[in-house]
Amino acid sequence: MRAFPSLPTAADAPPSLLDGHLWIQEWACGGPLRVQLRESGLLRFGDADRVFDHDDVPPGYRHAVRHVRERFDRDALRAALDDVESAVFYGTATRQQPLDYDWASLPRFLGFDVYHAGDDRLLPPDAVETLYDRLGLTPLPAVAKEVRGADFDPEDYAVPASSWRDGTAAGVLVRNKTGDRALLRADSLTAPEPVAFDADPAALAEQFVTDERVRRAREAASPSGGADETVERVLELLAREEYARLYGDDVPIDRDAFESAAADRARRLLDA
Repeated sequence: MRAFPSLPTAADAPPSLLDGHLWIQEWACGGPLRVQLRESGLLRFGDADRVFDHDDVPPGYRHAVRHVRERFDRDALRAALDDVESAVFYGTATRQQPLDYDWASLPRFLGFDVYHAGDDRLLPPDAVETLYDRLGLTPLPAVAKEVRGADFDPEDYAVPASSWRDGTAAGVLVRNKTGDRALLRADSLTAPEPVAFDADPAALAEQFVTDERVRRAREAASPSGGADETVERVLELLAREEYARLYGDDVPIDRDAFESAAADRARRLLDA
């Protein structure tokens, strides 16, 4: 699967970025996720560094992988392309990294690029938006379209308010129709405090596996999924909504022990 496209800062973007007209799209916090439909009908996923095994998706991506698997319209892509494997889709698995959002309204996956091997290029933003809509996935939303590059100054641009949280967006993706782009991040993104290094997994499970999270997981689960699927969805919610506190690179807890304790507490709440 083709590697993730680079997302340079404005300082590192090519001067040609400001040629022609620009799309400006709200950026949301999360992890890079790429997707490819195989001829078999199975979807293949990866982050910026590796392709995931089918049953070994990292915790911070499981919510987005489930979302894409449930929504991806395979027939629409087969109708659009003779070779479905010629397309690779790039987006963000949205999660607390570091910002908190209105998780109910923020899509679990936001697509912002599509590579087509037949043309050996990334599609322009209007075509990307149309294709994600056809596939049943949410494209990165546009703040502004067809802005004259000559009128845009990255140095003076003020990041707008977010559509999914109180306060400013995490940043904006600025791009032209030839593939040039730059990611302009907000000046300060305050991360929540990670849990203490000596935190007890059972105590963390009591704190974070709430009745409300179990309720949401149960409502989202399929009728035939039973308790096992609900517990899986509780863990997915935790890894999405508490990523910076519990799953970030600088969080020093035993994640396996925490997830085991979290699953046990979720089952107790389901049985109550």
